Amino acid sequence: MLQVKLIVTGDDFGYCPRRNQGIVDCFLAGAVSNVSLLVNGSAAADAAKLARRYNIPIGLHANLSEGSPVCEVLKTNSSLLNQDGFFHGKMGFRTALSKGLLNMSEVKQELKAQVELFHELTGHLPPHMDGHQHIHVLPEVRHVFAEVLEEYGIKYTRVPIEPGLHNCDWIPPSLMDFYLGVEEDSFNTVDVFTRHGISVPSSGYRWPDIYIGLSTMGKNMSVSNIWSAIDTAIVEFTSKASLPAHPTPQSRTVTIELMVHPGYPSVPPVGGCGDGPDDFSQSWERLHELQTLIKPELQSHYKTRNIQLCSFKDL
Repeated sequence: MLQVKLIVTGDDFGYCPRRNQGIVDCFLAGAVSNVSLLVNGSAAADAAKLARRYNIPIGLHANLSEGSPVCEVLKTNSSLLNQDGFFHGKMGFRTALSKGLLNMSEVKQELKAQVELFHELTGHLPPHMDGHQHIHVLPEVRHVFAEVLEEYGIKYTRVPIEPGLHNCDWIPPSLMDFYLGVEEDSFNTVDVFTRHGISVPSSGYRWPDIYIGLSTMGKNMSVSNIWSAIDTAIVEFTSKASLPAHPTPQSRTVTIELMVHPGYPSVPPVGGCGDGPDDFSQSWERLHELQTLIKPELQSHYKTRNIQLCSFKDL
């Protein structure tokens, strides 16, 4: 039987105390196996302490779109900031980038500052580093992001290309347009990351064989949707002779990352990354993800299908 190693990554660790508690509860229930820390989150220090206390594998969720920078010199008069003094936002960042308004040297400065703060909070460099709201696969940014991974020797990252995404008819057209944009950016990122030595077969795979998480996010998460996404992805993977990131996949082991966002809803004004919690963090959808992930039938499915939960450091 094909062995599957599944990394279930709880994103946005550090966003607020209630998010932290929800992610920890999922980890202790065996439903989350890895977390990604927002170092500019209002509860980042608390999150780092919880990770140490419960031995939770933790990486960096690099953030250039929500809240405030951690680099002191970029907190004023920076191209990364809007007129209110915060990052431009998920879509605002993309608009500013497309207009050529963002200084890539400032992007690199902030990314490096976040890696350094992660080290300060946790006592070690991040084993993996991805991008909040998928900013790390955007044009220009992807090159700078790869340079930072290479400079710090960060071994693993995320490439959000989800098999079967085009067939998910429950996703609203506006959201699907965003997801397909993320997918296109990700395809264009593979070569960039490869050129920077992030995917070198002799030194191990640098991102999992399969990414899942767009089709199962928020209200769209269900046990059946997770099952279906995993099954679809494995069938597609095993039917191909090769993948861009892994030219000759001969192993009987397939690695998958499932991106999740569990937690208890944020209660304003507590939370956020400097400008308060957003609507999604306050919604019931975070709790819905938590309740879905800890369902016994999902855990039972993993065991039946020979799916082993692990973290990036276990690859």
